[in-house]
Amino acid sequence: MKFGQLFPEKPIIGMIHMPPLPGAPGSEMTMKQLTEFALSEADRLEGAGLDACMVENVGDVPLLKGDLPPYTVAAMAAVTKEVVARTKMKVGVNMLRNACEEALSVAHVAGAHFIRCNILIGAYATDQGIIEGCAAKVARLKKELGSGVLVFGDVHVKHAYPIFNVEIEYAAQDLAERGGADAVIVSGPRSPVPPSFERVKKVRDAIDKPVLIGSGISLANVGQFYRKSDGLIIGEPDFKIGGVWGGPSDGKAYQRAVRTCRP
Repeated sequence: MKFGQLFPEKPIIGMIHMPPLPGAPGSEMTMKQLTEFALSEADRLEGAGLDACMVENVGDVPLLKGDLPPYTVAAMAAVTKEVVARTKMKVGVNMLRNACEEALSVAHVAGAHFIRCNILIGAYATDQGIIEGCAAKVARLKKELGSGVLVFGDVHVKHAYPIFNVEIEYAAQDLAERGGADAVIVSGPRSPVPPSFERVKKVRDAIDKPVLIGSGISLANVGQFYRKSDGLIIGEPDFKIGGVWGGPSDGKAYQRAVRTCRP
């Protein structure tokens, strides 16, 4: 499976930001409640006309670097499987902070279509400490599983700073050519902050792979970033009920975004 086969049109991908899962410090919901939340989110996103959704364990703060506990992996697999069964959208998985092997495993067994890997190559200083890339392990796991799940990798990902500050266009080339990424994600320095248009252009000019925007999309800039990229990942406060980051999705806001991108 290639990106263009999965998404014949530039995709608009919405986020299913999961509340704290079992075992996380803030966990309060049962698996039944968590599953119902995820399915409700999927319904909102599909009803708004999105092409895909991504299930993410964003509520599990403080986040672990990787090597997530078995109960987190099991919970994500159970929820993702239900979302895949519920929706016609393509489904992705992101397991924070950088549990990319776990995300690939969950996506593969649950029938999802892609994963986001925040740090696929390189080494970054993050709020979880030093995280090193896992491209070699992810590629070998994908081969071992015979998996068609696509890997979307971030370049100079948000909430992280490269230990060796290679220019973003060269980092993107390494990610696309040596890291095995099927698509490259460009973000700003933090979740609510978009990348500059110059940053996006540098990456698009440097590689022959799809380039997605991974942070800072708002109702004010969604059309511009859609035109300047190969797809969007949207989950910022403009698209949440009451503007609560990580909360329930606002289907009407997503509908406005889709109409702006595809008038």
